[in-house]
Amino acid sequence: MTDPRRDGLLFGTGAYVWWGLCPGFFLLLLPAGSLEILAHRIVWSAVFLLLVLAVARRLGDLRRLRWRTWLQLLAASALVSANWGVYIYAATHGHVVDAALGYFINPLISVLLGVLVFRERINRWQAAALLLAVGAVVLLSVSVGAPPYIAFALAVTFAFYGLVKKVVTADPRVGVAVETLLALPIAGGYLVALEVAGRGHFLSEGVGHTGLLLLAGPVTAIPLLLFAAAAQRLPMVTLGLLFYINPALQMAWGVLIGHEPMPVARWVGFALIWLALAVQAADAVRNRTPREKPAGKPESGSAARPPDPSPAQEANSG
Repeated sequence: MTDPRRDGLLFGTGAYVWWGLCPGFFLLLLPAGSLEILAHRIVWSAVFLLLVLAVARRLGDLRRLRWRTWLQLLAASALVSANWGVYIYAATHGHVVDAALGYFINPLISVLLGVLVFRERINRWQAAALLLAVGAVVLLSVSVGAPPYIAFALAVTFAFYGLVKKVVTADPRVGVAVETLLALPIAGGYLVALEVAGRGHFLSEGVGHTGLLLLAGPVTAIPLLLFAAAAQRLPMVTLGLLFYINPALQMAWGVLIGHEPMPVARWVGFALIWLALAVQAADAVRNRTPREKPAGKPESGSAARPPDPSPAQEANSG
């Protein structure tokens, strides 16, 4: 007899470790450019997810979606595509630490959106976490002479993605499939144009490289399916705490393997972010009800986020 919580921990840990190690995979796709990699990611994710729906006998669900849901998923598709594109650029241009920062501050951005959009009230612990995050961003901006644009782009696009997904009622597999299908015409057209112009890399770098580009679909979709399985079995607090495996691994990759610069001011900024997240996590655990149930089926996305008072659970990462 299986233990749902144990299985959930395995699925959740697998998803977040997978996302955390994604920078290594995207480096293997060079010399293809960021937009070309993004297009392949969209195209082959759509193909893979259609196969998943076919095996699960859920293709009929696509016809049963309401127009309102299609429009919501169109907005989600645009946001997650932008998030994926920025992340691929960061992974292939030596900005993995910036990407990690984006996913570290994403839960705090989501709390802020909850306040601004849904008029949700925050307690003093959440307010303290937000102030610490603001201080960290100011410090990081001053230390490098510019705001952390990549981190902001990742955090904001994913937070708004969660905002849209909060109102979507669709099976996770169906939702992600629709998001990739809606982006498929643009992505496919871009790849065809590249190949016609002789600037594509799908067939020019050898069989191994072509195979890796094809794998961009499963590499994107499998952790989403693992996350969906974990969300059905784990409480939101547990799922949220597991989330930090993802940016922690990304940061480790950027510092230890990518040898990205980490001056003292940057370490201090990250320390403030970690303190803010610790305050938020402690508040979430403190307010957890004894009979808290598993998160249920989350809406789908590039990656998942920890629980917060605003957007629905769903992820990016990477």
